[in-house]
Amino acid sequence: MDWVVVVDDDVMNLKMAGRILSRSNMRVTALKSGAALLEYLQTNRPDLILLDIKMPGLDGFATMELLKDLMGEHDPVPVIFLTADDNQESESRGLKLGAMDFIRKPFVPEVLVLRVRHTIDLVRLQKDLSAEVDLKSRENESLTMHVVQTLAEAIDAKDTYTNGHSSRVAEYSREIAKRYGYSRKNQDEIYMMGLLHDVGKIGVPDAVINKPGKLTDEEFLLIKKHPDLGHKILKRITEMPKLSVGARWHHERYDGRGYPDGLAGQDILEEARIIAVADAYDAMTSHRSYRDILPQSVVRNEIEKGKGAQFDPVFADIMLQIIDEDKEYRLHEK
Repeated sequence: MDWVVVVDDDVMNLKMAGRILSRSNMRVTALKSGAALLEYLQTNRPDLILLDIKMPGLDGFATMELLKDLMGEHDPVPVIFLTADDNQESESRGLKLGAMDFIRKPFVPEVLVLRVRHTIDLVRLQKDLSAEVDLKSRENESLTMHVVQTLAEAIDAKDTYTNGHSSRVAEYSREIAKRYGYSRKNQDEIYMMGLLHDVGKIGVPDAVINKPGKLTDEEFLLIKKHPDLGHKILKRITEMPKLSVGARWHHERYDGRGYPDGLAGQDILEEARIIAVADAYDAMTSHRSYRDILPQSVVRNEIEKGKGAQFDPVFADIMLQIIDEDKEYRLHEK
């Protein structure tokens, strides 16, 4: 049963509105002032408010202003103003305040019922559509993340010695971003950038990636192409343009001696500067064909030495903080 609150200082108007709406199988609550409405809404949530404009004390407009503060922007109760005047200025002011409609007094029963039902049905439809959009968005985000994680696993599978590398870089990047103050949405974005930062390795021969010994200059040049290859792969995803530049710039250095573009300092995308620290940390804390996981003290020293040279000092300091908190040295390849 739809629930309508009618607010009017005229008892006859309250009785008439109550009688008309009740006959149409609606629950009606009658209140005689704006102050009474504000108090009532502290513990009640009707489907619609019919609010008279001209009332002693708080008029309808002042009550509406306070209603907006009370209910906020999230899921407010719809309001229809009641008025005995044919005043365009009042209508304009009411609509600007957020009223859904106006109903003239004295009431025409059929018009009152139709306007009330139409407004309640419209708001309910909007809520249903919004909920459906949110559900589909979450489903799409879940599917997208699953696809990205599968792709990241395929990238890592090319390298015998970096099992889970992309996932760990994504986790470390998200933690650095979180501590730096990123919103949850931006943390999720950098996590996805971390997962795909090495996507360009798809285009590098397996024999080069998995070579146990030292790379020749020619082989190293092939490795150095993976940021550009990753950029070309991801730049088509226009919904997340940072994916491509994150893949392209994660090997840039803060001092400008990185690749592929030789960018320096703040010219490097902030997320790429974060991923660069996370990537280097995981490289040192993972098994390689020519060495085991480095001791934590050595890793810490290398991050410290890289501040202002290889790494943005701000993000290097956050990584050092994470290292210092990892007393039992759990953050490494298992």
